[in-house]
Amino acid sequence: MILRIPSCLVFLTIVAFGWSTQPSAPEPLSAPLRELPWGQLNFLHTTDTHGWHAGHLQEPSFTGDWGDYISLAQRLHEKADDEGRDLLLIDTGDRIEGNGLYDASDPKGKYTLDILKEQEIDVICTGNHELYHKSSSDNEYLSTVPNFHGNYLASNLDILDPRSGERVPLAPRFKKFTTKNQGIRVLAFGFLFDFTGNANNTIVETVEKTVQQRWFLEAIHDREVDLFLVAGHVLLDSPEYHSIFKAIRAVQWDTPIQFFGGHTHIRDYFKYDSKAYGLESGRYMETIGFMSITGLPTGGQSRARSLHAESNSLKFSRRYIDNNLYSFHHHTALNSTTFPTDHGRNVSAMIASARKDLKLDHQFGCAPQDLWTNRAPFPDKNSIFSWLQVQVLPDIVSEPSRKGIPRLVIVNTGGIRFDIFKGPFTIDTTYTVSPFTSGFRYIKDVPFQTAKRLKRILNQEVPQLVEIPHELAAHLPVSSKTQAAAFEGPVENYDHYDGFAHQMPLSPSSDNGIPLIPGYTTHDAAGSDGDDTIHSPIKFYTVPNVIESRVAFPTSEDENAKEPETVDLVYIDFIERYLLLALKFLGTDYDMGDTEAYMEGMELTGLISEWVEGNWKGDC
Repeated sequence: MILRIPSCLVFLTIVAFGWSTQPSAPEPLSAPLRELPWGQLNFLHTTDTHGWHAGHLQEPSFTGDWGDYISLAQRLHEKADDEGRDLLLIDTGDRIEGNGLYDASDPKGKYTLDILKEQEIDVICTGNHELYHKSSSDNEYLSTVPNFHGNYLASNLDILDPRSGERVPLAPRFKKFTTKNQGIRVLAFGFLFDFTGNANNTIVETVEKTVQQRWFLEAIHDREVDLFLVAGHVLLDSPEYHSIFKAIRAVQWDTPIQFFGGHTHIRDYFKYDSKAYGLESGRYMETIGFMSITGLPTGGQSRARSLHAESNSLKFSRRYIDNNLYSFHHHTALNSTTFPTDHGRNVSAMIASARKDLKLDHQFGCAPQDLWTNRAPFPDKNSIFSWLQVQVLPDIVSEPSRKGIPRLVIVNTGGIRFDIFKGPFTIDTTYTVSPFTSGFRYIKDVPFQTAKRLKRILNQEVPQLVEIPHELAAHLPVSSKTQAAAFEGPVENYDHYDGFAHQMPLSPSSDNGIPLIPGYTTHDAAGSDGDDTIHSPIKFYTVPNVIESRVAFPTSEDENAKEPETVDLVYIDFIERYLLLALKFLGTDYDMGDTEAYMEGMELTGLISEWVEGNWKGDC
């Protein structure tokens, strides 16, 4: 049931039948909504879904699954066709690693590759996570690229063909097409930021070099183009995208450009000039981005005849849709009976079947409270990092041959990707909290006076250390300096790599006195009206890049206790080269030859689930 209320808002009441496609997902909650700003050319955008194709099974605002998204796209396509508009679907990478639906299968991606291809995406590109391992990049080349029939673009990415060993483009560099209803001529590219952490079977060319290559220069000199579309796993306000923008503007000074970004896990909107904008649409299937453009040439008409009208009427608009059926039903003017498509229902059933096969609902234990990555300060009893530091690491990090030796354990906070909610801790929870295959390594007998200084350096409180590159930054919060430059407003301590960044408080209730539920309150380059759902703000706190846990140290109760002279320096293997850099900064000569495996064969993900099974016993 939809009630019309003033200020272009709507309020949806709870209806007493099943809203959630996945059986274990909660019903979404009522909230006031803003309308979609439909235009001449419209887009739906996903990015950084990281395997969350089942939606969020413990968060009511984000319970839509990939099948629901397929139904949404089909219903909005029907609306666009009826009204003579165009609708395109975009995905900008990092579709893998971060959820049991992907990570728990053997091989990884066994189910998600088939689930993903069911959506008809018009432009799709890779993210950095597809490239960390040879197996996943081979999957892209052999499965995902052909699944999308020429719509997958790789403007600055090559791969060694796993069959021939030859270096070839992962996918076509660009594509040109004309929209079916409006006849808008689109030239599209698919980029990745200047990533260097990829496996050695892929080659990422820097964007700066790519835009100087002959094929790119020839492409952008095409005068029969009404819109440049740049999809990429790239920060919107980044050197890479500014390079592309400048290259296009150098030869096409007035042609509109639409950028789609990713990687930072935020809702964001950026203005390059009056005819060029960019959209980023969050993370983890929390957000479906909606973008519209009005005032483009149509039917292939000449630029000369359309220029005057275009310059007077060109308009870009955006909306960030909360991924749940309340929003979907409203934006399609349908209900639980009329909204789902057969295709969407079948894909939802595929997801449910895959989850059952993977036993993702199997419980290891019952979490006694919520533990937050960024919604609690560190240290704090409600912080997941305090829980890890004080309770988990001292219990799980122990090498039998080094038992009893004091050890200083360093873990990067970016290795913990999501919150723990009070209630069932399942196989799925394990992968949403820590999906990475990170093990431990150590350096034995490091002087404690040296080891205890590492945390400060890795947390970038010593500015002389080398700048943290993209591939580590994706797993770490940014420095306070970057946050201060990027965000403003009264919310305490934003985190650029958290999904609720760019948040600005709204009033605790709408103009009609409807109570607001906590959620996204985005402030971007166009203002604070981008979210489709009006929420009350959530307070966020920064966390350090790394945390440290001291294990088997003399206790403070011991009158003769003193600091150890040496410790075993234990750390997550992902940060090894940065830790070695920090040690060199401290004047030591440690190198890779001094490191050894610690608890060989054990990964943090599995160790956390073992701890839960032993300490959070019982059913919820």
